[in-house]
Amino acid sequence: MYKRVVVVMVLAISVAVGLTATYLLIRQTPRPTPELTGIEIRLPEPRYRSDVSVEEALLKRRSIRDYIGEPLTLQEVSQLLWAAQGITDPRGFRTAPSAGALYPLEVYLVVGDVENLAKGVYRYNPHDHALVKVLDGDKRADLAKAAVGQRWVEEAAIDIVITGVYERTTKKYGERGIRYVHIEVGHAAQNVCLQATAMGLGAVTVGAFYDDQVGEILNIMKGEQPLYIIPVGRPSS
Repeated sequence: MYKRVVVVMVLAISVAVGLTATYLLIRQTPRPTPELTGIEIRLPEPRYRSDVSVEEALLKRRSIRDYIGEPLTLQEVSQLLWAAQGITDPRGFRTAPSAGALYPLEVYLVVGDVENLAKGVYRYNPHDHALVKVLDGDKRADLAKAAVGQRWVEEAAIDIVITGVYERTTKKYGERGIRYVHIEVGHAAQNVCLQATAMGLGAVTVGAFYDDQVGEILNIMKGEQPLYIIPVGRPSS
């Protein structure tokens, strides 16, 4: 009887150890994300100098909602995305400040009319300064519907959509981290608007939209929250 109990206990311990090892292996194995599984498109190197001063860009910045319908270039797209979240330091620091350098923002590009770039949804990878294909097809009309019918979302050549992953910041700062994420998206959006102004492009910030619908259109990852839509195009005047 004693031997039988010992054998059962040994078997139970072996099973428990095996299950624990399997669980730890699953936890430690990185799960694929869109950045790892999508088709990556390297962007042209952004410019670091221009003939437009910061003061002039601030003076001329306006919300532009009317566009002439001409395509943007890939170089212009590169510059706008770099302004939003580009890497500016070997330590990984970016163009917009981030509480604790935790960088909770993700940047998506909804392409409707860009030279040499297929219509679709892309995620910006700042570490490689590249686009990762998420979805095929022109999603501007769907995005405009999700943005309560704001036509400039559909008529712009592109829409830059910024999402936030709150957990990256709240894990350090707690509930106050939510505020920090909202502050940070404002920094990134203003960068885009000033960069667009300096390039002679029109941009407008859009905060009115149905979050769930935008998330479905962009196929965002679990834990992401849409925060801003920024249509960009060539201004009509």
